[in-house]
Amino acid sequence: MALKTTAAEMVAQARARITEIATEDGIKMVDDPNVVIVDIRDPRERERTGIIPGSFSCPRGMVEFWVDPQSPYFKPIFGEDKTFVFHCASGWRSALTVATLQDMGFEAAHLTDGFGDWVQKNGPIAALEPRS
Repeated sequence: MALKTTAAEMVAQARARITEIATEDGIKMVDDPNVVIVDIRDPRERERTGIIPGSFSCPRGMVEFWVDPQSPYFKPIFGEDKTFVFHCASGWRSALTVATLQDMGFEAAHLTDGFGDWVQKNGPIAALEPRS
C-alpha cells in the first residue's frame, strides 16, 4: 500500500510551521518557573532513560484531550499562563504534537532534537522510579 505522505514528510511540514527550541536553550529553561516542559514519551521510555527534572508527563495519546478545556480529561496545568515546551525522544512525535496543538489554538514549542540530544548535551536528568 502506497502512502500519500511519509511520517518524515509530516514531521518536516510540522517543523516548518512551529517553534523549535534547541537543546542548549531548553537546558537554560529547565529552572524557569514560567516554563513547563512536557514529556510525551511512553511511561516505559521515561522509566528506562530518565526524565528532565520537573517535567510534566502527558502521554502522546492524551495530549489533545488534556489541553482542551472543554474535554472531560482537561488538566489545569494547561490552563496556566506559562510557556509550554514539549519533547519526545527524538523530536518527531513532539513536532507533530505541537503542530496539532497549534491547529487547536494552543501555543507551544518543542525541543528540536528531543531527549536523546538532551542526554548527549549533558542536560539535567532525574531517575524515574519504575511502576509496581
